[in-house]
Amino acid sequence: MSRRIAVLSTVAGVVALGGAGAFALAYAGEPQPPVLAHSTARYIAPDGDRDGSVTFTTDVTSAEGVTKVNVLVWPADSSLSDTPLTEKDMAAVETAECEPSGGDTVHCAYRVAFTREDADEAPRGVWHTAVLATAGDGTTTLETEAADFTIG
Repeated sequence: MSRRIAVLSTVAGVVALGGAGAFALAYAGEPQPPVLAHSTARYIAPDGDRDGSVTFTTDVTSAEGVTKVNVLVWPADSSLSDTPLTEKDMAAVETAECEPSGGDTVHCAYRVAFTREDADEAPRGVWHTAVLATAGDGTTTLETEAADFTIG
């Protein structure tokens, strides 16, 4: 290979790497929404005199910190299936309790008691868990079906 071709190849490689680096820096400067992982939901039916419960857990990661995690459980066979949930809808629902779990991640849990009366009146079948996570910089992530459970 001639010296000129080797120099041109090196210059082209440096320009390509420089362009990729500039793109990465530009992307890194944009606010990143929170990321949800390991979302689970569990229903425990009432038994005798003991109430049941619905429990939802998730891990939320954000370099800007997590300020709030709103949670809504809803039956799949409801009017919410016809009109998608919005961030505005989710802003008015209950919040999960979150604890630091390492780095930029918090582990969040939401639990609600489920009485015998609740269980008798609840629609049977699949239920969804919707989650709105809000980071310290105001960015949000909305997952309308983060985890499912079944009431039988």
